[in-house]
Amino acid sequence: MYVGVTNNIQRRILEHKDRVNKGFTYRYNVDKLVYYEVHGYINDAILREKRIKKWNRKWKEQLIEEHNKEWIDLSLEW
Repeated sequence: MYVGVTNNIQRRILEHKDRVNKGFTYRYNVDKLVYYEVHGYINDAILREKRIKKWNRKWKEQLIEEHNKEWIDLSLEW
């Protein structure tokens, strides 16, 4: 499970799907967008990212399933 911040979600998802960066998402083949949030200010987004990264996996799964029960790749709509 990957948590990150970007100013261009469509570009970032394509980078993950095209396996551009050889980091975590490359190593673990993470390429589906199952949840995202929009924030008006980058500082708010960074704070939220840091908080979620500290959560245990169960809490993250619950957050996703509240909004996307089937874990559908939301980027397929683009």
